[in-house]
Amino acid sequence: MRFTVYEMEKHTVTKMTIMSLSFLYLLACSRAISNRIGVNFGRVGNNLPPPSRSIELLQIMKAGRVKLYDADHEILQLLSTTNIEVTVMVTNEEISGIANNQQVADQWVHEHILNHYPATMIRYVLVGNEVLSYTSTDQDMRIMRDLVPAMGRIRATLKTLGINNIKVGTPLAMDIMESTFPPSSGVFKPEIVNHIVPLLNFLRGTNSFFFLDVYPFLSWADNPTGINLDYALFEGNQTFTDMGSGLTYTNLLDQMIDSVYFAMAKLGYNNVKIAIAETGWPHGGGSNQQGASKENAAKYNRNVIKKMAAVPPKGTPAQPGFIIPTFIFSMYDENEKTGPESERHWGLLYPDGTPVYEVDLSGKAYKS
Repeated sequence: MRFTVYEMEKHTVTKMTIMSLSFLYLLACSRAISNRIGVNFGRVGNNLPPPSRSIELLQIMKAGRVKLYDADHEILQLLSTTNIEVTVMVTNEEISGIANNQQVADQWVHEHILNHYPATMIRYVLVGNEVLSYTSTDQDMRIMRDLVPAMGRIRATLKTLGINNIKVGTPLAMDIMESTFPPSSGVFKPEIVNHIVPLLNFLRGTNSFFFLDVYPFLSWADNPTGINLDYALFEGNQTFTDMGSGLTYTNLLDQMIDSVYFAMAKLGYNNVKIAIAETGWPHGGGSNQQGASKENAAKYNRNVIKKMAAVPPKGTPAQPGFIIPTFIFSMYDENEKTGPESERHWGLLYPDGTPVYEVDLSGKAYKS
């Protein structure tokens, strides 16, 4: 299919025709993707349950996927007894070593993947975490330059081993965007475009996902008078029509996702799929964070699950009908996280394993 599109481009077929074919290609790929909802298993806390209890809790919560921020052997071994799809992560500190030596990449895959796969259902390897957000030191810039080469080496090892059902990606934060509103004006920051383009080329060539960490709470908190809270929570009847695209939006999350889609399309990559590596809403915060509450967190996360687990899939206004793999942040409140008070209150569970509020990650409880 990609070959057909490339050939048509060579013969100057109209942009609209190419975008339509790209849409059909993405839609066909989406049909083979699971809409199981995942949860981020962060462990930045000194009071969390042991891994064995955490895996039990994931199953009680009906998680379809789990995302780790490393490739912990004990956790991966415990997950081998479940049918939960697993995402592992290469840490930022490991990227440059892998990028510059194929043997290091081979060793990483053998140690962290082959020791557990296929008994553990590893489906994604994410290389780094929000790498393009860190630019303050020479090491940050080196890691940024090494990101796509490291992804390529991990992918090469998997391909050599005949492992074709594990995709390689990297999660990026929304601060990679120069503009997000309206969505049709979406554009990446100019200083990182030379890193975004090879990344998009890799993702398209391997049929992988552009993973986003996307938080409507943060956008609302930055502009609470300009953004309606119910709109950020998928509540109420407010809509917004993007005059640049003619598309109508009913929630802030769709707007944010589509701004990235339009940014990719402007670079010629409108056939790269989007996944949500992190999204959520804090259930508590400081006195100046009034929107961080149990009620709002429950509304947001339940509505996200309802949307992303829907059958048939809803997608977004710019990408209707697409499954968007989604991971809720986070499994636990993590008491050692730094920053505002809300940073320690994103969990679906308290550290003792009891629910902060009831949530069904299978989505069955929210079917309309």
